[in-house]
Amino acid sequence: MGAGASVLSCCRGEFEESDNTGSEYQPLLGDRERQAVAALVKLFENDTRISFYDGEPLRALTVLARSDVHHLQLSAATAFSEISEYDVRAVPQEALAPVLYLLQSAYADVQQGAASALGNLASVSANKRLIVEMGGLELLVRQMLSPNTEAQINSVGCITNLAADEENKLAIARSGALIPLVRLGRSRDLRVQRNATGALLNMTHQAELREKLVAAGAVAVLVDLLHAKDEDTLYYAITALSNIAVDSDGRDALWSAQAKLVTELLQIMQVHKIKVQAQVALTLRNLASDARFQRAIVQSNGLDALLPLLQSSYTALVVAAAACLRNLSIHADNEDPIICAGLLPELMDLVPQADQPELQCHAIATIRNLAANNGSDKQAFIDAGLFDRFRMALESTDAQPQVLCELAAAFSVFALNDQLWRPVVELGMCHLLVRLLRCGHTDTEYNACLAIGSLAGKGHPEAAEELMRLWPRGLREGLARALTLPEYASSNVRPAVLWVLMALLNSRRAAVCK
Repeated sequence: MGAGASVLSCCRGEFEESDNTGSEYQPLLGDRERQAVAALVKLFENDTRISFYDGEPLRALTVLARSDVHHLQLSAATAFSEISEYDVRAVPQEALAPVLYLLQSAYADVQQGAASALGNLASVSANKRLIVEMGGLELLVRQMLSPNTEAQINSVGCITNLAADEENKLAIARSGALIPLVRLGRSRDLRVQRNATGALLNMTHQAELREKLVAAGAVAVLVDLLHAKDEDTLYYAITALSNIAVDSDGRDALWSAQAKLVTELLQIMQVHKIKVQAQVALTLRNLASDARFQRAIVQSNGLDALLPLLQSSYTALVVAAAACLRNLSIHADNEDPIICAGLLPELMDLVPQADQPELQCHAIATIRNLAANNGSDKQAFIDAGLFDRFRMALESTDAQPQVLCELAAAFSVFALNDQLWRPVVELGMCHLLVRLLRCGHTDTEYNACLAIGSLAGKGHPEAAEELMRLWPRGLREGLARALTLPEYASSNVRPAVLWVLMALLNSRRAAVCK
């Protein structure tokens, strides 16, 4: 067993003379230390599958760890480091105590072995909190400040694992670790840089800590890491920036570097692996929650970079690109560029894909946003097969509730548009809206009411006639149901129903309603 070999070779070395004639003997061992070495030798002779986290093996290693002899400390640290490589599980406080003691050794190689062992054990949830509760965090921060590269690698790697636990994150921030982590993100050693960036990423999962990271100067470091040669480091940096972009304050901080940030992200999206490409698109989506970034991304030729992703055979890439376009389409000035970039037909093809409801929702919402500008020509939407695709989605028996809600919201926009409301009536799609009135989902029924009310409010004979035709074919029943259901008493559905009825009463066929 690898760990056993390391322990025994180090221990036996304490009894050997130096190769130089006349040199001094190694430091003499005390009785407890000799007994501990002998116990370990005996254990390995009898059983190579022993556990070092309890019983006699742990007691023997604890004696070595607390020895004043450098080689014995190193033996214990090496043993814990190597054992924890293959035997990773929840351990008791008694097993962590000697490792934490070794972390305070005067010898750098002992500290490195102890930090490595802690990093391995910190991959187990139960150990993460125990290490922090026993004061390990403060010792690791001290190791991070060391000029020794190996000490930095192991200590930062351990903090990365500790930061994966939600309860530990605030403790890490309070320990003073953020500024050293940010500084180590600029390390010339790729291993230190990777571990530091991973730790920063784990700390971006809470809004309060994102603010602290921004204050500690993390944004500039993460943006610079978009040039990282290591693929993992690059992915961590992009994801951390994506998390920071969730908050308006974070986007304000990122806007100061927007010219470099947007350009770098778009370049990365065109040349890196699928995982990285998808994360870049999601980062752009979060940035595009801000109107400034919505325009900046489009003006930086971001649409040309998104088109190949939308056409990809990898679902993750298509979803990420569609999610980004959904936010970009909110800005009215982006409607023409999106259409001119050839994205509209691609979005239309995504609408009927009932096996990908998330993708459907993004595509439908994007089309709805683009159609909301009543002043522009919508013929391109009709030519791209808008109503054929939406009909297919509405008629699908596999349509998910969230998809139906997005479809109803889109029709509530189409019904307001001077070019799009007429095809809804002429192509016989009103009966599909009537069907949505009885779907059992509050938001969907509300939007269906808005669409029907808008059509009735047009005052056009053709629209009124179609709605009157549907009055005994489900429309009356759907509206009555919405008025009588107790769960809709405090929702927006009932006012919408009353608005529909008023619009119908004011139409040319008011007598039929009576």
